[in-house]
Amino acid sequence: MSEAVQPVFAIEKIYLKDLSVEVPNAPEIFLEQQAPKVEVNLQSNNRALQNGSYEVVLTVTITAKVGDKALFLVEAAQAGVFQIRNVPQQDMGPLLGIACPNTLFPYVREAISTVTTRAGFPPVV
Repeated sequence: MSEAVQPVFAIEKIYLKDLSVEVPNAPEIFLEQQAPKVEVNLQSNNRALQNGSYEVVLTVTITAKVGDKALFLVEAAQAGVFQIRNVPQQDMGPLLGIACPNTLFPYVREAISTVTTRAGFPPVV
């Protein structure tokens, strides 16, 4: 009897690939009393590396405005290297497009929350 090959899904490394924050209308914008309109944009990309390793990057862009004035713009790209082997091809899409970004999301959320606080705004959760 031959042994069945077991699928492998492992996190090799999680890292912050890129982070930027802009507060173009400071310090006057801190005097605004209106609640800002906040837009959130998420994007996920992946690429094969070597030996069953894949890099997945979850990029989150947050824009906050009051009227036509920008309060802040934050963009964070949280990345991870994942070891994925012995997985059927039909399962690779959901792993790379759903499972890996879900793993990265708490890290990018924490980075954005921290940087918005350091920029002088309430944390974006």
